[in-house]
Amino acid sequence: MDMLIFELNKNSKKPLYEQLYVEIKNAIISRRIEYGTKLPSKRKLSEFLNISQTTIEIAYAQLLAEGYIISVPRVGYFVEAIDELPYIETQSKNEEVHDLKKQSYQIDFHPGSIDVDGFPFSVWRKYAKNLIDEQYKELLLTGHPQGEFELRAEIAKYLFQSRGVLCVPEQIVIGSGTEQLLPMIVQLFDKSMEFAIENPGYKTVNRILTQHRRKVHPIEVDEEGIIVANLDETDANIVYITPSHQFPTGAVLSATRRSQLLNWAVGQPNRYIIEDDYDSEFRYFGKPISSLQGIDKNEKVIYMSTFTKSLMPSLRVAYFVLPKSLLPKYQKTFTYYNATVPRFDQHLLANFMKDGYFAKHLNRMRKIYKKKHDRMMDILEMYYPTISVSGEHTGMNIVISVPHLLTEKQLKQLAAESSIGVYPLSDYMITPIQHDTPKFLLGFGGLKIEQIEDAIHQLMSIWKIEKEA
Repeated sequence: MDMLIFELNKNSKKPLYEQLYVEIKNAIISRRIEYGTKLPSKRKLSEFLNISQTTIEIAYAQLLAEGYIISVPRVGYFVEAIDELPYIETQSKNEEVHDLKKQSYQIDFHPGSIDVDGFPFSVWRKYAKNLIDEQYKELLLTGHPQGEFELRAEIAKYLFQSRGVLCVPEQIVIGSGTEQLLPMIVQLFDKSMEFAIENPGYKTVNRILTQHRRKVHPIEVDEEGIIVANLDETDANIVYITPSHQFPTGAVLSATRRSQLLNWAVGQPNRYIIEDDYDSEFRYFGKPISSLQGIDKNEKVIYMSTFTKSLMPSLRVAYFVLPKSLLPKYQKTFTYYNATVPRFDQHLLANFMKDGYFAKHLNRMRKIYKKKHDRMMDILEMYYPTISVSGEHTGMNIVISVPHLLTEKQLKQLAAESSIGVYPLSDYMITPIQHDTPKFLLGFGGLKIEQIEDAIHQLMSIWKIEKEA
């Protein structure tokens, strides 16, 4: 080939060597420069394009490294057969792709929001910095399938001290969220086994079970939690519940119902309870409620929890605790499994817990959320006595009943038009349940304490609920 004719822009922010590399590569891919063609020497091309030989040398070196050309000593550079390249970069069509954007509000009462200002950034940064070091290079490799032993040991210790859960690290499996762990639990049971879930409840659970083609029985809840008598009327073998803070109603499973549920589980050998210990860390009244797993004497409870609310949703660390009787089945079923949480994140969290910072963080956040909780309750009781409140003992949201002629959907739309996010109880119903008055979840975790009063007043004003003096 006598010469390469390309237009290079010396005023461009893109370096000349990169411009030349791209032009030659595209010419090879489009076959404007054919296989076996000899490229001009660096000296000749330098003189022709009026650029330095160093620029050409760098461009040729990149093409050589990527396999577009080959070098023959004392002869020159030749175009390689692109069919032999493992990957050919081609110009993609410039099609516009629309990303799904999450609805944002100026005031958001979302029940899943946390107080991001309370996160211990400096401490977390210190542990992260310590781990990113060559002495921990083994963390670049695949770890234990059930998660790092160090983290499982810390979780076991924490669960015993705070929730009364009785387990050893070998019973714990770590994964990246309920959405990833629940399907694993489902696969431990025969496809003929049927599931019961709370109604209203966590809709993702219903979707997961449905996707795995399991029959689902929605069971209503009341102020004492799931109605176990209704569970007895189904053919369900496994029940998924949130007993410490029922989501979304906030009901706490009563002592009587706990006994009934455990008795239901021992009624048949193939019955189990999946206990999702949702929001149990944040209880504001009375003594902490022990876990079902801690009082189960027959290995009938599979315990689940997460660090979503206690630390941050984006950490994506959750876990379940299997009864020892199910461990052989788990190990046989998931011989191929690798833990989905990065090992660095697991060790960071383990060290954070081991040195007592997790307990300190929880205690501090519990005080912060209680102040927000109390502020919201005070405003509603003081100015809006017609609004009744439930589910206020635990967690980071309450449920309000709003005496109004409009429907939940209409009230939600009114709030949204003023950039206020509220969440109707009906959004969490698996099957429809009729209520006398519209009900909404009001989350306070993500609101600043000084914002709460004005936020409630704005919402009530939009709904035309008068403030009492």
